[in-house]
Amino acid sequence: MRGHLLRAALDAAERGWHVFPLRPGSKVPALHGEKSCTRTGPCASGHLKWEQRATTDPDRIRAAWSRAPYNVGIATGPSRLVVVDLDTPEHKGSSDAPDGATTFKALCERAGHAVPTTYRTRTTSGGTHLYFTLPGGVSLPSTAGTVAESVDTRAAGGYVVAAGSILPAGRYEALCGSVAVSLPGWLLNILEPVPARPVGPLRLPAVDGSRAAVAALEAECAVVAAAGEGGRNTALNRCAFKVGRFVAWGDIPRHVVEDAFQAVGEAAGLTAAECRATIRSALNSSLRTARPREAA
Repeated sequence: MRGHLLRAALDAAERGWHVFPLRPGSKVPALHGEKSCTRTGPCASGHLKWEQRATTDPDRIRAAWSRAPYNVGIATGPSRLVVVDLDTPEHKGSSDAPDGATTFKALCERAGHAVPTTYRTRTTSGGTHLYFTLPGGVSLPSTAGTVAESVDTRAAGGYVVAAGSILPAGRYEALCGSVAVSLPGWLLNILEPVPARPVGPLRLPAVDGSRAAVAALEAECAVVAAAGEGGRNTALNRCAFKVGRFVAWGDIPRHVVEDAFQAVGEAAGLTAAECRATIRSALNSSLRTARPREAA
């Protein structure tokens, strides 16, 4: 087992990914904490955390894995990686939780793209990790539920368990895509942190339309503005769909609805690209399924 895990660590390092040991049979870093640091060896100039200790040096890797059958952690920040973590309902502890692969596929479809083909691994809980390399000069934080429900990302400050690592529930396995491709531009736009916006009353662009359509638009925009982090995109999709029937009936121009939801979506903290994709998808769906006014 020790030879297998050493090979897994060296394979990751050969890809340029910075690795560090995790406790045998665990996902917890095996390196000492700051409180127990003796300030000797690598920490002679100050305590080094796992992200700072992660390495691609094969000699250091062989020395570390000669001590115990450590699992392999990949520090995503130093490795210039963004790993998209698609959780399963079982991982969330509830059969009612959304499936990360499903919500991520829906996000890709709303953006007008297929799910990217890249290096990916299967986790012991049945989830999936999609690996992407970061363009030069770009730094992204790790996220939890920001991209979509049950979809997290690991980037600066984060780490993932490498293929080949072994837990009581099974082994992390490489699935397909021998190469991690560059993070697609449309996904980068979604993940880039949104600059803080001043807090103030909801202000919509000038809106023309029937009284009922305008009232509905204002009410649904207020719902989006009040949505909590992690649920804003879902709220934007649902609210734009509701107002879409007024567009179908000719009560309000589509571009007016798009402009209003774009403004409130960005003010709520979503990226411009994510807003456009979600609004377009929701309105298209609403227009296809809207019932006649008389039957509504």
